[in-house]
Amino acid sequence: MDRKIDLAEKPTATLIFAHGAGADMDSDYIENMTKALVAQHLNVIRFNFPYMVQRKIDGKRRPPNRMPQLLEEYLKHINDYSDALPLFIGGKSMGSRVATTLANEDKVQGVFCIGYPFHPQKQPEKLRLEPLQACTKPVLIVQGTRDALGNEDEIISYKLADNINLKFLEDGDHDLKPRVKSGFKHQQHKDSAVNAIAEFVQSLINSK
Repeated sequence: MDRKIDLAEKPTATLIFAHGAGADMDSDYIENMTKALVAQHLNVIRFNFPYMVQRKIDGKRRPPNRMPQLLEEYLKHINDYSDALPLFIGGKSMGSRVATTLANEDKVQGVFCIGYPFHPQKQPEKLRLEPLQACTKPVLIVQGTRDALGNEDEIISYKLADNINLKFLEDGDHDLKPRVKSGFKHQQHKDSAVNAIAEFVQSLINSK
């Protein structure tokens, strides 16, 4: 099984953190976010979906597996989890969509999404709201206000249920990266995302 477990000091919870469509679990982005989450006393489990495992073997770029295969792979990591700490699942973009679809699994306390892909780029009519609408657990979505896969104005118009918590980062794109003229830095927004996830997790733990 292609996965890594990053252990925190005095952890309060464990996160399963899935990659997006284009970059694997060892990408600088996922690595950077994982280190920051571990510093917030959160254990992090990372893994590669099957198509990324194949890419690492032969070096060939290939599209993501179909959703049933992605779900099957993510579910293995949920089912393998046997620690006493509360479990939260999530991911970047595609990884967050897969996680949200599995939100109602018994072991899962909540879901975090970094750049949820509400629709394909330039296809705002092809909405992917079903996982969010079917989810009964708390969800946190951290989204750039100008994300091409779902910007702030679009998301507000969807009128999502109360269990979906939204945090918008000013001028952020799908990677949360703001333009220079915005006055914000990319690292600043990534730090804000990590802080929001840590607060979300802690608030749910404290409410138990």
